[in-house]
Amino acid sequence: MTPVTHSAIIQLQNNLIMDYKPYSPEWHRKRYLKEALDKYFDDYVENEVIHGDLMDILSARMSAAVNEVNKVLDLKDKLKDT
Repeated sequence: MTPVTHSAIIQLQNNLIMDYKPYSPEWHRKRYLKEALDKYFDDYVENEVIHGDLMDILSARMSAAVNEVNKVLDLKDKLKDT
């Protein structure tokens, strides 16, 4: 890797991390996401697998949110009946 390429990578990494106040919750969230994605790329995981994993995570999160909403709606209905 040339010094120019290495410098560009370091600059890119710093820009990705440093657009939030250092060590803030936002900074840590973005850092963790970047590290997770970097691991996929470093392991040469196919884009379809990355896409599938992201969709699985989002689907699980969505299902949990729907279940939570249904629980709240059920409680509201029970409170109306009393």
